[in-house]
Parts: sequence; structure tokens; C-alpha cells
Amino acid sequence: MNGNDNMETKSFWSDSRLAGALLFLSAVLSIVIANSPLAEGFHHLLETSFGITLGSLSVSKSIHHWVNDGLMAIFFFVVGLELKREIIAGELSDPRKAMLPIAGAIGGMVVPALIYLFFNSNGPGNAGWGIPMATDIAFALGVLHLLGNRIPISLKVFLTALAVADDIGAVLVIAFFYTSDINLMSLGIAGLILAFMITANRLGVRNTTFYAVFSICGLWLCFLMSGVHPTIAAVLAAFTIPANVKLPETDYLTKLERLMSKFRAALPNGKPTVTEEQLHILEDIRTATKHALTPLQRLEHMLHPLVSLLIMPIFALCNAGFVIGDGFWSGLLHPVSIGAFLGLVVGKFIGVAGVVVLFHKMRWSPLPTGMGYRHVVGAGLLAGIGFTMSLFVAGLAFPFGTMMENAKIGIISASVVAGVLGYLILSRAPTTEKDG
Repeated sequence: MNGNDNMETKSFWSDSRLAGALLFLSAVLSIVIANSPLAEGFHHLLETSFGITLGSLSVSKSIHHWVNDGLMAIFFFVVGLELKREIIAGELSDPRKAMLPIAGAIGGMVVPALIYLFFNSNGPGNAGWGIPMATDIAFALGVLHLLGNRIPISLKVFLTALAVADDIGAVLVIAFFYTSDINLMSLGIAGLILAFMITANRLGVRNTTFYAVFSICGLWLCFLMSGVHPTIAAVLAAFTIPANVKLPETDYLTKLERLMSKFRAALPNGKPTVTEEQLHILEDIRTATKHALTPLQRLEHMLHPLVSLLIMPIFALCNAGFVIGDGFWSGLLHPVSIGAFLGLVVGKFIGVAGVVVLFHKMRWSPLPTGMGYRHVVGAGLLAGIGFTMSLFVAGLAFPFGTMMENAKIGIISASVVAGVLGYLILSRAPTTEKDG
């Protein structure tokens, strides 16, 4: 790994640590507001409606809905970009390397859902079976970052790949099981727009503004009106973004060396500003650099801080609050809360760690270099930090009422317990282990 790779890795983990801290503070603030005199005013603010009108077409929703359906669509767009990058050139591109995190992710979705359904086999609580299936990667990586160099980089890569595979499952669950009545005409128009964007990609269109306009004004709006959750449109749109470079690496280096030679030869003007000739050379360097990057990576790099440092904390602020009153303790014992809690803490651990150990014992897939069973146990516990995605699915399953409050209690309690247990296990694990 070269110096640039080290700087990029440090920057990524620093962002994850900050994102996790902001998420935690937003969740705490949301709970504080829900239990203060500000609660009623904050609730009325979130229920304030505003909309957009395009000719005869008008869409009006509350601020709460715009956050969950609009801002979170950007979150899912970045998730889609990450999924495509991982499948094309990341940990999921090599079938042998991808087998273990994918198997762990599947186990970590199936077992929690079964545990939840064990406590909610009948009644309205049944709809929340998807709640404990998700992992909040920002929180999980934030906990890993607190452990510093004691954690092998292979564990961080494994947990990231696990969360990416987990996200694929979450997107599919939302698409197929958490939709309302479907408007086939709107969905058909969305299909045509999606086909047009795919064709544009194949024809070599690389302008990110072009894809943004058709993604938001076309695909997202049609999904919003179709009954299929609009966040699915964001994931589909992300997969149409070009993932190839216009200027290959060797050609870029050759061109960059030539432009640098021209810049050195250009006569300076002895002033803080550059000359006209130098300005044109710098513009050519910027254009060449842009062409050496894939539009997918440029968008992901640009949007990641926006999502992790702004959108996710706003979502937590608007959705994490619950009242700690007389109903809190009874809510802890409600089947929805119990199902969410045990699904995340116990189900994720059994599903992830159990499947990974099984695959290793059966010699179907080796553990990543430097990882041992204690690291697998810690990863299985950290996967139980559901928070953002679990709250999102809970909002789809229980839009209103005490069910949502009970789900929040289970999700937040489980995320805290899973995070603490995962931290304690990993803090006592050696930096590297043999395969066990």
C-alpha cells in the first residue's frame, strides 16, 4: 500500500468515526427533544407540509416524509454507487473473497428475521420482520475506529463488504415487501427512463448532471408516484452511472508528464496570479484528471461526506426520538421491541458469526488474513448495530402509533448493547490471529 492509499484509508476511517459520532449525538438529541417541552413544537414542525408543482403535476409531503423519502434517497443512491463499485472492482468482485461476507450477510438477515417472527408470528407486529435484518455501517465502523491499530485492516474490509452485501438484501426486502399499491403506468414510465439512462451509459454519456436530472426529475418522481418506495429508484439510478474511465492510467500519466513539462517551461509573471498560458495548462491538467476518474467514483467521493455528515444525522434527529415515560418499561417487553432487540443482538451474532465459522470449518472459504474467531465474534456483534437502516425499515412497517415507538426502543437498545459487546470482545482480541 503506497502513501496515497494510506492517506485515503485514514481519511475514510476518520470520516466513519465522525459520522458515527454525529449519528450518536443526533439520536441522543432526538430522544432529549422527545422528552422535553420542545416535543410538541418539534412534532408540528416535522408535520409541516410543502411541495413541488410542475404544470398539472403536484407533490406535497410533510418535512418528515421529505427527509425519509427525499434525503434518504440520496443515501440509497450512494449505497447503490458503493454496491456497483464493490461488485465491479471491490471485495465483491472476486467470487472467492466475496463468498464469506455474502454468506455472513445472508445468515445475518435470515436468522434475525426468524427470531423476530418467533415473537411476532401473528398480529400487526408481524410486518416488522425486516427491522433486525440491517446493519448500520457508519456506527459499526465508528466503533472499530475507536479500537485503532489493534484491529487488523482485514476485519474492517470484511465488515464493510458484509455491510455492502447486507445493503443489497435490505434494498431487495424494501422493494418486494415494503411497497404500497402499485401504479403500473408510473412504474412503466420509470422503466422507460431507466432504459434510456442505461442506453446513454452504453453510448458513452458521462455527464453527471445529465444523470442527476433524469434520476431526480424522472426516475425518483415516477417511483414516488408508483407505490414502490422511491429509495429503490435511487439504487437503480446509481447502477446506470458509468464506471469506466475516459482516459486510461498509462495515457493519463503520459499526458500529465507532457503538461507538467509545458507548465515548467511556461514563463512565470512574478506575481501571485498565474499567466494565461499557465492557466490553460492547469485547465488541461484538471480535464485530464477528470477523464482519468470514473463518474461513479467522482459522485461517490463528492456525496459521501454529504450523506454521512449531514443526511444521516438529520434522519436520526427526525426518527430516533421516543418518550421515556410510563409506557417505556412496558414497551421494552412488547413483542415488537423484544423481536427487534433479540433479532439484532442475538440473531445477527448467530447468523453472521455462525455462518462464517461454518464456512471456515468446512473449508469452503478461508478467513481473511489476520482474522481469527474472536474477530469474527466481534464482527457478528457489531453487525447488530442496526440503527439507521433498522429505523428506516421500521418507518415503512409501522408508519404511525405505538408499534413504531416500541420498534425504536428495541432498535436503539439493541444497537447500544451490540456496540458495547462488540467493542469489549474486540478490545481483548490480538491484532492478528491464526485461523483458529
